[in-house]
Amino acid sequence: MKFRPCIDIHNGCVKQIVGSSLTDLETDGLMATNFVATQDAAYFAKLYQNFGLSGGHIIILNSAGSGYYEKSLAQAKAALLAYPGGLMIGGGINDHNAEYFLSLGASHVIVTSYVFKDGKINYHNLNKLANIIGKEKIVLDLSCRKNNGRYFIMTDRWQKNTDVEVNPKTLNDLAAYCDEFLIHAIDVEGKKEGIDEDLVMILSEYQGNEVTYAGGVRDFSDLEKLRLLGKNRLNVTIGSALDLFGGPMKLKEVVDFFDI
Repeated sequence: MKFRPCIDIHNGCVKQIVGSSLTDLETDGLMATNFVATQDAAYFAKLYQNFGLSGGHIIILNSAGSGYYEKSLAQAKAALLAYPGGLMIGGGINDHNAEYFLSLGASHVIVTSYVFKDGKINYHNLNKLANIIGKEKIVLDLSCRKNNGRYFIMTDRWQKNTDVEVNPKTLNDLAAYCDEFLIHAIDVEGKKEGIDEDLVMILSEYQGNEVTYAGGVRDFSDLEKLRLLGKNRLNVTIGSALDLFGGPMKLKEVVDFFDI
């Protein structure tokens, strides 16, 4: 179990938002925003580097071609250049731009909508990307929402449903095409109301590639619960609850928790 930091970028700023409120519309007032940083993305990248934290992820929340995308992209580039090899990047990754982001210093690219399209797994795209950059550079984002007791992958900034269920079988099937998994629990993402225990227990049954869980962490008791329910197999990212983003959990104490 490791701590994986994050840098979420929207409209050219580092932010923490409630994931379920994100839309393609770029008006901030339409989203539930927990925190907007005054520092740029490179500041957070250097901070994570100074703490010796690797494997963190940058997510560009604006869609490519939208009005603020270029500003968000510039922030992401600066963060990658500030911490070469220390961060992953996601948000609109495909076969045309994956190598570019790796050349900027990303350790991996994080892929969702390029692979999960029209409610299905697009194995053609998955194979194409793996052939171009190698599976060891790919992280699959299986961000999911609960429906009738099961969890299904969401795409397009968590707005579109797929029929791909998140469970050990799916993870085993996809493990041949990637190095790691990143899984956002969309129903609790950004709400600081506790982790999604049912999803954590499902993920704990998988024994393969590394898995990073994201969503709902509010305090250290949640980390203890995640360690127990996740059988010490899951990495975790913390967003709105971290003091960097206005929350109560101090980064130094979080780092110390994982050093024990």
